[in-house]
Amino acid sequence: MDLQTITYVIVGLSFALYLGIAFWARAGSTGEFYVAGGGVHPIANGMATAADWMSAASFISMAGLIAKLGYGASVFLMGWTGGYVLLAMLLAPYLRKFGKFTVPQFIGDRYYSTTARTVAVLCLLVASLTYVIGQMTGVGVAFSRFLGVSNETGIYVGMGIVFMYAVFGGMKGITYTQIAQYCVLIFAYTVPAIFISLNLTGNPFPQLGLGSDMLSNHQPMLATLDKVVTDLGFGQYTTSPNGSYLNTFFYTVSLMIGTAGLPHVIVRFFTVPKVKDARSSAGWALVFIALLYTVAPAVGAMARFNLIATVNPAAATGGDMFAKDASLPVDQKPAWMGRWEQTGLLKFNDKNGDGRIQFYNDQNKDPAFQAKAEAAGWKGNEMDVNPDIMVLANPEIAKLPNWVIALVAAGGLAAALSTAAGLLLAISSAISHDLIKGVFNPNISESNELLAGKISMAVAILVAGYLGLHPPGFAAGTVALAFGIAASSLFPVIMMGIFSKKMNSQGAIAGMLSGLFVTLFYVFAHKGILFIKGTEYLHLVGGKNGFFGISPEAFGTVGAAVNFVVAYAVSKVTAPPPVDIQHLVESIRTPRGAGVATGH
Repeated sequence: MDLQTITYVIVGLSFALYLGIAFWARAGSTGEFYVAGGGVHPIANGMATAADWMSAASFISMAGLIAKLGYGASVFLMGWTGGYVLLAMLLAPYLRKFGKFTVPQFIGDRYYSTTARTVAVLCLLVASLTYVIGQMTGVGVAFSRFLGVSNETGIYVGMGIVFMYAVFGGMKGITYTQIAQYCVLIFAYTVPAIFISLNLTGNPFPQLGLGSDMLSNHQPMLATLDKVVTDLGFGQYTTSPNGSYLNTFFYTVSLMIGTAGLPHVIVRFFTVPKVKDARSSAGWALVFIALLYTVAPAVGAMARFNLIATVNPAAATGGDMFAKDASLPVDQKPAWMGRWEQTGLLKFNDKNGDGRIQFYNDQNKDPAFQAKAEAAGWKGNEMDVNPDIMVLANPEIAKLPNWVIALVAAGGLAAALSTAAGLLLAISSAISHDLIKGVFNPNISESNELLAGKISMAVAILVAGYLGLHPPGFAAGTVALAFGIAASSLFPVIMMGIFSKKMNSQGAIAGMLSGLFVTLFYVFAHKGILFIKGTEYLHLVGGKNGFFGISPEAFGTVGAAVNFVVAYAVSKVTAPPPVDIQHLVESIRTPRGAGVATGH
């Protein structure tokens, strides 16, 4: 059976499973639509949380960025994993004890203000829409390869699939669909990694294979990779940071606290019966997440080596990579390159007309390196590889069996679609439950609220799909922007709402607005207003990364600091919260049980 047929079969079966589960577990009430009725088992919820958490950015893009940046991409591993621990320990149990459906509802009640609730909805929508752009980018990458179509067509197809099972299933359908998607994505991620680790190092455990000796030269894997990439003019794989060390620190912190402020993950802790179950499901989710996150560095490193060795076979043998016959002839390029060329995510340009592919860092300014490239007749890098394709292309590059390649396609789609569904539900509940019911029409019937939720989710899919066609960057980079927005707007106000009795509504509102504004101002300066290319205004922020070398993806840390400072200052010059609110804060932190989540 050929690759395309096997891919259709495996992906088709996985989709039939998802849609079947969504139909079986479709929501019939607002409680089931928002929090799956509040009766999900902690282990099942941990698995669903892991699927919700491990998005296209984790499955498709993170290892791709690790492959490209090496050590510099460790911010994603440290930030996202550390942030999840922060969320599980400091926020989730207390929010679960509060017992409401959504983060804006907590903020509205804690800060005794519909204005605070409305501002929280605004912050949630901005962060979630930015996040879902990254998911749609990943969906486009996976579908374009799976169907052999353009990236744009892949996004359109993905929009239709998400619409079918997210709009009708709600949180109940999404929860059980995500359990199935986790099983698919973790199997799809680890099986190829085991194969590739065996091929390169003889070690079946990718985590250990990364530190093992290569079978080809009996030298350490990472030392070999370091030599290969530096010989080709790239930065050292194991030590080069992503920008300055200050930027690396700010990036990590932004991802950590942004994680703890993301509503689509927080809401998962409202789907379990008790506070104890929220803590338990958080622990299980961390175990399930670790199965992928500990493998990602090996996947990235091995994909980088295999890609270079494909284009320049001398890398695998330790030969002279600048020799005339070292580069891969264009007419001998493997079939997988042609398939990825169709998507527009892999491009060639024979700049020196020698019929071979030269892949190196032509931006390296070292005179000795430039002289070496010129002596070899190289006139510029001839292959452009989008990092988002690295995981999906990895088994093809490594020449693994067709069923493994098809399995990875199914896993990538599962990762992107599971998180997209969770985000769309967060957007839906913010509009229908927090805005329409909570602010504009408190007497709306349950059926009409459910209808409003489904309509708003459908609209969000259309908006996310459109923005996904013109993303501000790679999937993981776009997701990092969303984490920064959540870090600067929602995390501080949630933290202060739980741990500070004196924080009042005026301080919370001022903090959220100031943190959001400062971060968006800096992000839009780099990425364009509303991510529209051509509307950038870098001159107003001192040029690219003009604020002490901080990238827009890392700026959420600065926004969060502004949020905390403004909120504290405003609360000091305004009236303190009512006594009953202060008692509410104390009761949330008391380590006793809580009842079911309620919407009223």
